[in-house]
Amino acid sequence: MAAADRHPQAGTRVALFGASGHARVVADMLERSGLFEIAGLIVSNLPAGTMCFGYCVLGSEMDLPGLIDQYGIQAGAIAVGDNWRRSQFLARIERVSPALRFVTAVHPSAQIGRDVTIGRGTVILAGAVVNSGSQIGPFSLINTKASLDHDGRMGSFTSLAPGATVGGGVEIGDFSAISLGASVIHRVRIGSHSVIGAGAVVIRDIPDRVVAFGVPAVVVRSRAPGDEYM
Repeated sequence: MAAADRHPQAGTRVALFGASGHARVVADMLERSGLFEIAGLIVSNLPAGTMCFGYCVLGSEMDLPGLIDQYGIQAGAIAVGDNWRRSQFLARIERVSPALRFVTAVHPSAQIGRDVTIGRGTVILAGAVVNSGSQIGPFSLINTKASLDHDGRMGSFTSLAPGATVGGGVEIGDFSAISLGASVIHRVRIGSHSVIGAGAVVIRDIPDRVVAFGVPAVVVRSRAPGDEYM
């Protein structure tokens, strides 16, 4: 990750997209970083002026071009936990404001190793560990106390839920999610658009577009892109 991306100019005014519990956590992380000033929230299911965890809803993504000028918005952060929904939110934003950049935001308590690459729009939350040589694609999420060991590869729009533990050399395909407290042993490949259930232990490769859980994890059904996780 380039130094300019890791350390944006202090005081960058950010629009936070979302108003859920996950958005509350991301807002806290942005505040604690000391690098960002949250201009307000952008959501489509709450009226402008609604207050959520101390921030005002400014409008929906369709209002964004005017809001950028009105509130001096310099960048965005998408606080949507579901990988597919996050990608759809991004697509709507880019249709109306294609020039808006997105911050890569890392909680001050997260531990990031050397030679780690983190894509734009990715969020890494409190207590997370990303070890050396790992690559994380754009708009991904590493949640509270999750860990990605050395030389891990996470594609675009991927996620590790709180407490997920991923061994070294693991590859996680685009849009796949590792759920709460799941573990993945070294050098396993998780396909794209797949979900590993909470508490599962993955000891062998998992194909694309499936749900797997259990100890050891086994495939229990197929899933299409955009399906609910479980």
